[in-house]
Amino acid sequence: MRRAIRILRNIILLLIAAVVILAAVLVANAWRKSSQQIAVSPVEPVTIDEQAAAQRLGAAVRLQTIASVTDADQSADAFRALHDLIAASFPAFHAAAKREIVANYSLLYTWEGSDPKAAPIALLAHQDVVPIAPGTEGDWQVPPFSGEVKDGFIWGRGSWDDKGNLFSMLEAAEQLAKENFRPKRTVYLAFGHDEEVSGKRGAMAMSKLLQSRGVRLDFVFDEGLLITEGILKGVAKPVALIGVAEKGYVTLDLSTTATPGHSSLPPRDTAIGKLSAALTRLEKKPFPASVSGVMRETLQTAAPEMDFGSRVALSNLWLLEPLVRRQMEKTAQTAAAIRTTTAITIFNAGNKENVLPGRAEATVNFRLLPGETEESVIAYVKSIVADDRVKVTPKPGNTNPPPVTSTASPSYQAVNRTIREIFPDVLVVPGLMVAATDSRNYLDVTDSIFRFSPVRATAEDLKRFHGTDERLSVKNYADMIRFYRRLMQNTASP
Repeated sequence: MRRAIRILRNIILLLIAAVVILAAVLVANAWRKSSQQIAVSPVEPVTIDEQAAAQRLGAAVRLQTIASVTDADQSADAFRALHDLIAASFPAFHAAAKREIVANYSLLYTWEGSDPKAAPIALLAHQDVVPIAPGTEGDWQVPPFSGEVKDGFIWGRGSWDDKGNLFSMLEAAEQLAKENFRPKRTVYLAFGHDEEVSGKRGAMAMSKLLQSRGVRLDFVFDEGLLITEGILKGVAKPVALIGVAEKGYVTLDLSTTATPGHSSLPPRDTAIGKLSAALTRLEKKPFPASVSGVMRETLQTAAPEMDFGSRVALSNLWLLEPLVRRQMEKTAQTAAAIRTTTAITIFNAGNKENVLPGRAEATVNFRLLPGETEESVIAYVKSIVADDRVKVTPKPGNTNPPPVTSTASPSYQAVNRTIREIFPDVLVVPGLMVAATDSRNYLDVTDSIFRFSPVRATAEDLKRFHGTDERLSVKNYADMIRFYRRLMQNTASP
């Protein structure tokens, strides 16, 4: 009996020792990881006539440049008026750069560099905006296309997405042109007109035009992730996320058929029932989550800046990844960053209450993590649906995830440095863009793409994106202008 007690005591002591050693290892790993934030001295803020700049952006917001999937000329007058406004507002830049109108409404500016051997860069933005959700017009604090400057904000659809980026680029270029700035490398400013409906008319046409001219870009810079405040848990400071990767975009149609008939004599399996069962299986079995790739680099870069508990967890993903993954799956924003998402967006079947439909159709949209492809998504869907009676058909225009841009590249370091020079209070972290941008159309002319909007945003602000009361702070807008000015200085004339 005593021998058994001694053995049990020794086992307990060994377990306690193992736990203590493991805890020590976890803590040591956490403290061993030093900050990855580069040391940068903030630059002296240049003077911006904030109110004048805000009024120019407000004038752009008043032009309802709403793109249409089916009608390429739907907002022709608004786009032409925007072009006239841009030309009148930024005369010095227009004198320094060459303007081309591509695909009727997109704008491509070429600011010629002094060194023809230096690889050019491209700054992207889009002129089009999403419409106002029907019935919500009265919910806005100001009319949605008023462009009013009120209470320290520029209000209206497009003030943030994406005329804020577009006009801050032009404001910065205008300032530099007035100062006789001459870029060493050529700078392209490419402003598409149909980003909200895929960018296939505008951005793709400009990309193909550059490709036809033999242009190879050092990098492309487009709208994207933000300076988030209070969103990344465990970090006290604002976090600037540079999108070095973007999810792919795949839409599939699922359909099934059945013999139509009278509702008084329903069969065991109806078209609606078969398709509903298939969709339920898809929702119940989402793509597996994984804290890997870009997201792993995001967390490991942020880890040294976090509170103690978060720092320990993220510095030891080799052991604690399942715990971190479960925590991230609790909110839609972080869950979308660690898996290929499944969203059922359209369902059509039947047209009369007493008639069994002969066909049921649904549309499912997937946002793909890097590493997935359209083919792998189709294979996964078929394996989960597991019903040969359900037909799976890919939609045209699907795109696989673009390659991931290296954070070790000089261009990434230049973007990183620029952010910290203009926003010295923020942490800079690489991230994954979960939505699609015009930049995906430039894969044939560059290997490096960055997706970042120098916009400060809280969780409450994110609801305004494509939503009610879209607005942009006048102070933030001035910093956006300073950011693009410094970005061109740092990258076009290093």
